[in-house]
Amino acid sequence: MASTTTASGIGGGGGAQAFDVRLFPNDASGPQVAIQSVDPDEKTVSFVLSNTDLAVANALRRTILAEVPTMAIDLVEIDENSSVLVDEFIAHRLGMVPLTSSSISNLNYTRDCSCARYCQLCSVELTLNVRCEGDRHLDVTARHLQSSSDAVRPYLDGDDDPGVTIVKLRRGQELRLTCVAKKGTAKEHAKWSPVAAVAFEYDPHNRLRHSNFWQENVGSNLAEEWPIGPNGQLEDPPNPDEPFDYNAKPNRFYFTVEGTGVMDPKDVVVMALKLLQAKVALIKMLLGQIRETDG
Repeated sequence: MASTTTASGIGGGGGAQAFDVRLFPNDASGPQVAIQSVDPDEKTVSFVLSNTDLAVANALRRTILAEVPTMAIDLVEIDENSSVLVDEFIAHRLGMVPLTSSSISNLNYTRDCSCARYCQLCSVELTLNVRCEGDRHLDVTARHLQSSSDAVRPYLDGDDDPGVTIVKLRRGQELRLTCVAKKGTAKEHAKWSPVAAVAFEYDPHNRLRHSNFWQENVGSNLAEEWPIGPNGQLEDPPNPDEPFDYNAKPNRFYFTVEGTGVMDPKDVVVMALKLLQAKVALIKMLLGQIRETDG
């Protein structure tokens, strides 16, 4: 008998391609983003966020992690499952399969769509129909999923990549199901996360003394034990005789974003910047309305 379950499970190289993006276009002295390098093989992008403070840098990091939308399987209708895994286990594994989301802006959120449940404007249907007929076990992978849209399909890293393993079948076992992929964000569930990791560094020369470097041997050369990283090459080294500035604050942040393959990491960064801009604009508009109301 067919069963339905949610796919959220039981738990909740390229060279430098620099260009500038202003976080606040009307403010020439405001935050700016300069993309330094994009590595398509490693699915990473590195950029510098400048003319801002630590709060804005962390807000951008959190936006990249949790608010850039992608596609993920959210509903699974299982018609036949004679494998050793229960329906809920398979649904959870399907939900974690990365789906290409480069055209995510063309789809609506299901909650904002006018349809009763889901439709082609807010979802994509994927089917899987596999039966093991041989004497050896059969690996059912993401490559077996057939999508109704060329824009949304399981991400595969080349022709030799079999995809994520979903289940293994022995002779006579069968798995037949229909999946519905929907648009969402990682704030709802981690399966919608567009990136594997986001990290940023500031003050590579430790001018602000925010880091206390541990030394293996007392009296040893600190510079040899803690060599300056690549970001330190982008800033002038401090003068050892210059006085310590107690009022100094970081204003230059070096980001590295590692994608999962579902979206170009550069597109993830640009979309996160636009989302952050929209949030700031909304706050500004609401504050203006409150000011007008109070007279």
